[in-house]
Amino acid sequence: MKMFRFKQAIVVRRDIGMEKGKIAVQVGHAAVSAAEETRMKHRAWWKAWLNEGQCKVALKVNSEAELMGLEREAKRMKLPTAIIRDRGLTQIASRTVTCLGIGPAPSELIDAITGTLPLL
Repeated sequence: MKMFRFKQAIVVRRDIGMEKGKIAVQVGHAAVSAAEETRMKHRAWWKAWLNEGQCKVALKVNSEAELMGLEREAKRMKLPTAIIRDRGLTQIASRTVTCLGIGPAPSELIDAITGTLPLL
C-alpha cells in the first residue's frame, strides 16, 4: 500500500439529512476550496499533493459544533481550511454549514486532527 506524505480531509455533517447527491456536491466544494487555500498559502504542499495523486479522505461528524471544533484546531495548527455553507437552493436552509475541507497538508498534521473520525 502506498503511503501518502500529503492528504486532504473532507469532513461532512451527517445530522442535517443531506442526500447522496447533495453530499457529493458539498464535498466537491470543500475539496476545491481547501485546495485553493493551500495553493495560495502553502504552494509547496499543494504541488507535492498534486504530484502524489491528490489523496483525500471523506469523514463524518454528527454536529455543527463538532465540525467547527475541528476547524478551530486546524486553524490553530495553521492548516488551510474551507468551511462550506449551503446557498439554500435545494434541500437545506441557506447558510447551513455542511462540510469542512482541511488541507492538503502533511498527512501527520491532518491525522492529528481527523485521525479518530469515522469514514463517510
